[in-house]
Amino acid sequence: MAGRLVGKRAILTAAGAGIGRATAEAFVAEGAEVIATDLDITKMEGLLGATLHALDVRSSDDVEALARQYGPVDILFNCAGYVHHGTILDCSNADWEFSFDLNVKSMHRTIRAFLPGMLEKGKGSIVNVASGAGSIRGIPNRYVYGATKAAVIGLTKAVAADFIKRGIRCNAICPGTIESPSLDDRIATLAHNSGQAVDAVRQAFVDRQPMGRLGTPYEIAMLAVYLASDESSYTTGQTHLADGGFAL
Repeated sequence: MAGRLVGKRAILTAAGAGIGRATAEAFVAEGAEVIATDLDITKMEGLLGATLHALDVRSSDDVEALARQYGPVDILFNCAGYVHHGTILDCSNADWEFSFDLNVKSMHRTIRAFLPGMLEKGKGSIVNVASGAGSIRGIPNRYVYGATKAAVIGLTKAVAADFIKRGIRCNAICPGTIESPSLDDRIATLAHNSGQAVDAVRQAFVDRQPMGRLGTPYEIAMLAVYLASDESSYTTGQTHLADGGFAL
C-alpha cells in the first residue's frame, strides 16, 4: 500500500536517529506532510521530504512556539527518550528528574500544545513510544527507565479515555531491543564499565530475544504508520508490543 498518510500533517520528535528517523522517513514515503524535530537539527541531515526543526522537548516555550508555527496537525509521534541504566541504588534524584522530564513530561508538553488543534479539526492520532520495559515486564537495571515508560502507558490511556468521543486516538508502541545509535552507545558504555568485550555485550542483548535477533527501526516505523493512519481508526488507548516475543 502507498499513500496511507496523504493529506495528513505530522509532527515527530527525536527524528535524528533510530526509531524517530525511520518513522519520519516512513511518514514521508506514505505521503504525509512531515515536520521532523530533534534537539540537534544536524542529526536530521539527509532526511528528505521533511521540514526540519530544532526542538528542545524539555522546554515548554519551545514546544508551544512550534505548535503556534505549524498550526493544527493530524499526527503527533512522541519518540524522545533516554535509557538510564541501573537499579534504584544507582538512580540519584537528578537522574530521576531528568528521566521523567525527558521521557514523560516531554509528551505532556507536546500533547498539551498540539491537542487543541486536533480538537478543532475533530480528529487526530497521537502515538507515544513506551517500552516493553516497565508495566509490561520488569527488566533488570532499568529502574527509572521502566518507571517512566509505565507512566507513558498511563498517560496514553488517560488521553485516550478523555477524548475518545472527540475524534482523538492515542496509542503507545512498546518496542523491544532495537538496533539504533542509542543502543550502540549503551553497549559501548556497558562494555567499558564491565570490562567485557563490546561483541560479548551485544550478544547478550541478542540472546535475551526469543526470536534470536534485535528489532529494526523500520519494523517499529511500520507499526507507527498503521497507528497514524485511518486504518487503525477503531483503535485507541492500547499498548502495541513489537518486541520479538520478549514479553512472552
